[in-house]
Amino acid sequence: MKLLAAVLSVALMISVPTLVLAKGDTVKITIESADLSSPIQITDPAVRQFQIWSDFIIDANRVAHAPVGLHHYKVSFYEGCVESSACHSAEPSLAYVVFYDYDPSMQEGFVYLPGGHDEFARLNMWHIYRGKAYEGHWFRATKAWDDFVKPMISRATEHTALRCDGGTEEPVLSVCG
Repeated sequence: MKLLAAVLSVALMISVPTLVLAKGDTVKITIESADLSSPIQITDPAVRQFQIWSDFIIDANRVAHAPVGLHHYKVSFYEGCVESSACHSAEPSLAYVVFYDYDPSMQEGFVYLPGGHDEFARLNMWHIYRGKAYEGHWFRATKAWDDFVKPMISRATEHTALRCDGGTEEPVLSVCG
């Protein structure tokens, strides 16, 4: 029985097309918050530095307590094809979601990786399982991530504040390459 299972596993692995096993590049990031009138959409090629297949935006040191009273953002990472013919689809697909809180007084951010029964845990674990030491916990954000998103969030927040004057034009912020 074990031999049959092993043979079937090997046969399945050989027959599955490589495009199903391919790990796409991060091609788009969206940032949403109650503080923003519309989501920030980032499609600049610089998003590729934040691949979900690594620690991507977290410092490996966990934070003992969740941050309190900070600006809270939902950050969605989309994967897609950059220069490959082995694409799932022409459109980027949602691959991973985290929560990001930023402390402007300390100039540092924190990242929560959903785990357990959290809303996006199943989606995230479908793409990469990091383990119980990571999922469901807060981490310090990497300096590269803080430096990348801080100016975009600042511009979007200022843009939202400018539109809160009763103007009829709907605010839109999109950062594209």
